[in-house]
Amino acid sequence: MSVKHIKLDEYLGQAFDRIPVAMVVVNQQGVITRLNRLAESTFGYTSEELLGQPVEVLVPERYRHAHPGYRRGFQTEATARPMGAGRDLSGLRKDGSEFPVEIGINPVETGEGPMILSVILDLSERKQNEKLIHDALQEKELLLEEVHHRVKNNLQVIHSLLDLQALKIKDPDLVAMLRDSQNRIRSMSMIHQTLYQSHDFAQVEFQQFLGELLPNLMDSYGMVAGHVAMEIEANHVKLPINEAIPCGLIVNELVSNALKHGFPAGQRGTVRLFMRQDNNNIELSISNDGLGIPEHQNLERNGSLGLQLVQLLTRQLHGRLEVQRSGPTRFTLRFPLERKT
Repeated sequence: MSVKHIKLDEYLGQAFDRIPVAMVVVNQQGVITRLNRLAESTFGYTSEELLGQPVEVLVPERYRHAHPGYRRGFQTEATARPMGAGRDLSGLRKDGSEFPVEIGINPVETGEGPMILSVILDLSERKQNEKLIHDALQEKELLLEEVHHRVKNNLQVIHSLLDLQALKIKDPDLVAMLRDSQNRIRSMSMIHQTLYQSHDFAQVEFQQFLGELLPNLMDSYGMVAGHVAMEIEANHVKLPINEAIPCGLIVNELVSNALKHGFPAGQRGTVRLFMRQDNNNIELSISNDGLGIPEHQNLERNGSLGLQLVQLLTRQLHGRLEVQRSGPTRFTLRFPLERKT
């Protein structure tokens, strides 16, 4: 900013008192030579009380010892700039109260010699609004955290009730059906648990979710323990909860089917889960090198309840499901992420 050689009154003029920001003019010795009306009301002084006083009277006492040094540094390299960039600044009112400020300092050459024009913005209202917004967001986050925590706990209660019911049933087919229902409930519960633990209530870190879900599925189907391996690759994939729940249920169904039907009589093999995100599109692939799906089996009409559920959830995601029946058996799901408007 170029230095202007004009008289002080000409520079400030009648507009000085009408400018809607607080303005204080200080000479080379740090003495206040002029201030406008908004500066008076901002600091709670009259002009008569401040004229001739050191500018440090407007600075909190704990900062006063350093202020003259800052002022001399500015005089050495006098260019218009914000004061204390990157630091929180405070002003001191006549009543002793402090308030946050933002200050711009400008060199001015006048008929009375070099002066420093300080433009002072009272940030009290802005800071108060920021605090209100911060408190509201924090309250919302706590509420969402509590919601996810309670949903998870309620789902766990349902899981436990089904467990008690299974103990009273002798029919192994009915027990298997209850176990499948428990796994579906566990899948939904773990999504809420992942959100609760991550404190990111907008998106589910799917690698973390899968790392907890799939070992539990392996334990649920104990007959494959020790001879079926599980490989997971879903790094950096995050899903909004509206997509995470149906996608988690699809994973639950397809992996459960692979464990139940792909590896009979101790057959060894591997279940692989691959997931990637390309912009707003998700690709999920679940494959296994066990027994394939017979060509005569109509998956849409004659498939199990789990496969029918997969078809329903795929439509819910507005996705497309491709099936490779053998060599290896692979289900590939592609769907778009929900777009926020």
